[in-house]
Amino acid sequence: MQEIELSGGNASGVVVRVGASVRKPATASTPVVMRYMEFLRRRDVPVPAHYGFDELGRQNLEYIDGTLAMDCTEFGGPELRRAGAMVREIHDASAEFRWEQSDQFCTPIAAPDQQLMCHNDLAPWNLVLADQWVFIDWDAAAPSTRLWDLAYAAQSFAVNDPSADPREAAGRLSAFVHGYRAEAELTDRLMETMIARVAAMHELLRSSHEAGIEPWGSMYTQGHGQHWAGVYRYLIAHRVVLGAAV
Repeated sequence: MQEIELSGGNASGVVVRVGASVRKPATASTPVVMRYMEFLRRRDVPVPAHYGFDELGRQNLEYIDGTLAMDCTEFGGPELRRAGAMVREIHDASAEFRWEQSDQFCTPIAAPDQQLMCHNDLAPWNLVLADQWVFIDWDAAAPSTRLWDLAYAAQSFAVNDPSADPREAAGRLSAFVHGYRAEAELTDRLMETMIARVAAMHELLRSSHEAGIEPWGSMYTQGHGQHWAGVYRYLIAHRVVLGAAV
């Protein structure tokens, strides 16, 4: 069948669509990620099916047809609450997943602790909207913490535009966090963790550029470094109004 190259991925290598499937390079973390995805599917969490490997050794996954949340012009309060609820569902289901000491993970940004398995990139560029909403691109899944994963998701969905009115961003953040039903122990530390997570992302890109590590090094010069630096400054400048929203 014809292979159609898919755009959008930054760290997955060449990804193609073949009929109703997606083919992408396998990594050291693929075995545990496959187990994790199947674990979530058995608990009725919407996750693409993983069919194993094709004749070229590439991952063979279900193609999810729909519109990416990042391309949706109408993604306001109700949609943000639904996305937040999806992240909560994933976290709650993941709490029972157990990884092995021998498992390997592709984690360019170290998590502050290893409390539960997390997607680590729950963002609007990885959420496909159709009759059923589905998060895709699970290759970076690895042990992390609920707060670290939530901070990244909340920031990427609600506070990712450094030019936005901070009051509007605060409303978006409130909708997402309320959809997640975050407890006080999370909301009390969410703002500081969002800042730390964005700083970690920028540092990954900056240090990779200096060391010549790809694909992060090239991403730094292609606008990603500038974007994450801008988001960091925005969070610092408006931390009071944003923090009050959660």
